[in-house]
Amino acid sequence: MPEPTSPRRRTAAPLLVLAVLAAAFAAQAAAALRPHVPLLVASTAVSLAVEAGLYRWQPGMLSLFAKSHADVTVRHVLRDLLLVVGLLRLGEQHRETQCAPLVAGLLAFYALHCAVQAASVLVRRTRTLPVLTRNIDASALRLSPAPAALLRRPGHRLLVFGLPATAGLTATAVTGDPRHGAAGVALALLLTSAGLCALLLRLLPGRRPAGEREVLDWFDAWLAEYRPTVGLYFSGGLSSAYQANMWLEPLAGLGGRPVIVLRERFMVPRLAATDIPVVCLPKVSTLMRLEQSTLQVLIHPSNSGKTSQVLRIPTIKHTFVNHGESDKLSSCNPYAKAYDEVWVAGPAARERYALAEVGVEDKDVVEIGRPQLDAVRPCAGPPAGPYTTVLYAPTWEGWDGNPGNTSLVAAGENLVRALLADPSVRLLYKPHPLTGSVDPRAGAADRRVRELIRAANRERSAPRPAPSAELASRTAELDRLTTAAFRAGADQVERMLAQSAPEPGRAAAVARATAAWEEAYWTSLPEGEHQIVTDARPDLYACFNVADLLVSDVSSVISDFLASEKPYAVANTSGLSEEAFRAAFPTVAAAAVLTPDAAGVPALLAAVRDPRQDGLAAARAELKRHLLGPASPPSQLRFAAAVQALCAAAQEHRARASHRLSAGFPGQRREAADTPAPAPEAGGPLTPPRPFRPV
Repeated sequence: MPEPTSPRRRTAAPLLVLAVLAAAFAAQAAAALRPHVPLLVASTAVSLAVEAGLYRWQPGMLSLFAKSHADVTVRHVLRDLLLVVGLLRLGEQHRETQCAPLVAGLLAFYALHCAVQAASVLVRRTRTLPVLTRNIDASALRLSPAPAALLRRPGHRLLVFGLPATAGLTATAVTGDPRHGAAGVALALLLTSAGLCALLLRLLPGRRPAGEREVLDWFDAWLAEYRPTVGLYFSGGLSSAYQANMWLEPLAGLGGRPVIVLRERFMVPRLAATDIPVVCLPKVSTLMRLEQSTLQVLIHPSNSGKTSQVLRIPTIKHTFVNHGESDKLSSCNPYAKAYDEVWVAGPAARERYALAEVGVEDKDVVEIGRPQLDAVRPCAGPPAGPYTTVLYAPTWEGWDGNPGNTSLVAAGENLVRALLADPSVRLLYKPHPLTGSVDPRAGAADRRVRELIRAANRERSAPRPAPSAELASRTAELDRLTTAAFRAGADQVERMLAQSAPEPGRAAAVARATAAWEEAYWTSLPEGEHQIVTDARPDLYACFNVADLLVSDVSSVISDFLASEKPYAVANTSGLSEEAFRAAFPTVAAAAVLTPDAAGVPALLAAVRDPRQDGLAAARAELKRHLLGPASPPSQLRFAAAVQALCAAAQEHRARASHRLSAGFPGQRREAADTPAPAPEAGGPLTPPRPFRPV
């Protein structure tokens, strides 16, 4: 993984580009007015080169130029205008007559450029559907591959299509022959006209995707045919997809007819591989169509501003499951009282809500365990090989600025140095994906920790094995099953077309391929080599299964790791005494507490290697039951039972609503006067659906 650039370099690079581009334009203006052909040619070439580099290495500057009213069109017009001025200054008066056709051609080219841009916007609007899907056959919507990426990007398009005109004018300045400029302008006109025709063809009635009304009617018909009963609702930022991904497998394990409801278009491709139908409903008006569906329960793994919108649907019961449980304040957010129920892992979370007094009543708290943790293997005893594998998984700095949130800033380097100092330790470093997003110090500490690990690996001179053919084969197979093949320029509609209904049995094949990949991955690594784990694979639970010890912070990571009952340690960077630290955070009760200087690491490693020195094994078993609930029945069964019970509550609510409507009492909503309410069909929103069957 490439090292992130420093803030100073990130600032210096745009300033350098801006200075070079400004100098090139200034030199071009001076060369045109003087005139000076070599300088004119050189400055034009530099300007074009910098322009091309902007799109590849400094795309962030494009928006800055646009905000300054110096977008790509203005820059390109200025460049060509200076070339024309140079041509006029180079010759006699007859040059004005020769340049007139060139100027007229340039004006026609830029008029066509504006027409292409307008057509591109219209095509994009016709391809911006009100509903996006995955794992659903949407061929009825006349989906088609996207136009060429060049036609959809005005900067790239103008740079490519306008290059012949600029080159022709430059050649005319050098040779004095206007035919070069005429040929270049003609080629630019031809390319632009071809692009315009290609876009206009896509606006023909039979070539464009279905319109908004047609898509919404199709979506209503799909809901009526599929008849979903339970769904996962998720809204979040670019780096928050992991919060939904951890619930995909438990949701799929329910059987029945689950559905995933997303709100942001960019989240559709970020969702991990799953066979569950996915619908993205960006608009509130489209989201409200779920009210007329058979959907009974929505499961929420996170809170967001858009959550309040779906909570307005009275026919659906809502439950909050969170994306992890810890002793942090975020694990008992007052927003949780907005849901019908709050599902937690075990008694500890129930007690946490009671102590927090945030308005969540005890009767609304349901203990379901953590279904995801069925993949975590139990402790098999002390390390059997020559190395003790230690997983250091610090959490991020959080939004509240509490210095005790992450150990990276105050203790990360000390902990890593102490672990690396033991020659029998193999370190796995897996930082939180949001590390450094709030506090730059955490990001800087993360980079220093990575460098410490790389330096330690350089000192271990063990021979590195040849690339594993087995791992390459397993990776290719897993990628084939989990990654849809898209063209580089594919848009959302083309991706929707490619990600149609999955092949039967794909989910089971993915599970088998994932297990085989993980085994091949760990086998392929050099013995004892430290690892920095930041990719999606291997995931956190796969790291749990190979680790002998976890070092982390107060977070859901330690709660989940307890499923294995392996030893774990928590870094105390809160400033509290160890006694106060344990009292404040119940999840630390069975942990070894490490101070910021990491003085306790040698004793901790000795206890991991010799069970006779491990005095916390019984405490871990008890804390596991307290945090995660009983081992029997399994969490997946408790999860399914909770879903079934809440579905039954939703059915009862709908039956009462139906009775009120039939008796003439006003309902919770009234349809608009010009929109008649649809009559309930068999299996419709007022008819109890088929029983929900837990797996």
